Amino acid sequence: MNFKVLHTDPKSNARTGLITTDHGEIRTPIFMPVGTAGSVKGVHIQELKEEIKAEIILGNTYHLYLRPGTEILEQAGGLHKFNSWDGPILTDSGGYQVFSLSETRKMHEKGVTFSSHIDGSKHLFTPERTVDIQRSIGADIIMALDECTPGTADYNYAKESMELTHRWLERGVKRFDETEPKYGYSQTFFPIVQGCVYEDLRKQSAEFIASQEREGNAIGGLAVGEPAEVMYEMVEIVNEILPKDKPRYLMGVGTPINILESIERGVDMFDCVMPTRNGRNGMLFTSQGIMNMRNEKWKNDFSPIDEFGTALVDKIHSKAYLRHLFISKELLAMQIASVHNLAFYLWLVDEARKHIEAGDFITWKREMVFILGHRL
Repeated sequence: MNFKVLHTDPKSNARTGLITTDHGEIRTPIFMPVGTAGSVKGVHIQELKEEIKAEIILGNTYHLYLRPGTEILEQAGGLHKFNSWDGPILTDSGGYQVFSLSETRKMHEKGVTFSSHIDGSKHLFTPERTVDIQRSIGADIIMALDECTPGTADYNYAKESMELTHRWLERGVKRFDETEPKYGYSQTFFPIVQGCVYEDLRKQSAEFIASQEREGNAIGGLAVGEPAEVMYEMVEIVNEILPKDKPRYLMGVGTPINILESIERGVDMFDCVMPTRNGRNGMLFTSQGIMNMRNEKWKNDFSPIDEFGTALVDKIHSKAYLRHLFISKELLAMQIASVHNLAFYLWLVDEARKHIEAGDFITWKREMVFILGHRL
């Protein structure tokens, strides 16, 4: 994987760049649709390519390991062949999912033992095992196993957790460097900064992660209960330390406003389930603000879902029709809303790139933050 910074904003830390992988190029800043179990919920691969214009998607090690399993994925020739997505794929190590199973997992120096949410069977994730699983999945970008502490964690817990994540990282790096890809194309390995909401821990973690000299770096453990302003502060602290010539990935973030604020602070890559999860529940993010499609006010509104939208569904379907689908509990409602929201997120980062290149990103961002905080 290669990364090149193309433009920098004169009034902030925002920048545009280009990541090159064996499965194609990724323009940054970029949003990655989440395909947890090998599919982006309710969205066809063709829609991802043509309407949403996704450049990279995300899969999840925990879910893909449990089902369909690495044996099936290897027989298929990797996830790209299995789900017919021919662009880059990033896989989350599964740490967040495992650690969210607080009642059925046990953490220790070796790794983490957990019970499957599917059938209750027992499993062990170690830093080495998660590298092996992600090799089998065939991700272009592989994430290190880490512990994601809640935003409310006390200092001592956050420190111990960060130190464990660092020890796991050293083992993960060793395993990655001593193994080879399975499917004839290159893979890369990203470590993850932790440290909760504590400035000194975030600095210490960022310095340790930077010292590993990997091809990209991630920031984890944010948007997990702490105030947004604290998240932005932690991002600023970390990005002052992480190398500027390597992509920075803020994991699991977030709202359109979160994304714009983080782009201003030098983040290049984002993922979040929000556009699809909220879409399935009738919330649409649009160029004019946020819409709840179940509201009575859309009942007789036959205007396009979003007249400035980039997806075909925005132009051929009306607000009234989409509301009718939601009220009628038609599955098509969730598909249309998911496609729209993902297309909007990809449009948003594309617009951010254009304004960074034009040199007026900050002015545009302020206008967009005002619009995106407005409920229609």
